[in-house]
Amino acid sequence: MTGPEVDPHTLAAVRIICDAIERMRVLAFAYEGEERSADPYILGISRKGILVLSAVQRSGGSGRGFRSFHIEGLSSPRITGQKFFGNHPDYNPKDRDFEKILCQVKPRD
Repeated sequence: MTGPEVDPHTLAAVRIICDAIERMRVLAFAYEGEERSADPYILGISRKGILVLSAVQRSGGSGRGFRSFHIEGLSSPRITGQKFFGNHPDYNPKDRDFEKILCQVKPRD
């Protein structure tokens, strides 16, 4: 994610989200004006060319479970001190909705 087409806020969000994924930390953020927390699993470019976070929502919004968040609607991402285990039964590390994966929870053997 480099080049003039990427704004600094998006680049900062990508770095924070990928750091949360790598460190297996819960991510807190605002999405469409509402506070949420989620276990981030995949950040990538969808087949429609949209930057998307696939995460298990813990609080806020429409309840718990896997959700897709368009990064353009996400603001103030921050890593919490809370860990998650990356073993959600619905996690698909080869999710076909993504054209390109930027970072993701490493699949367990």
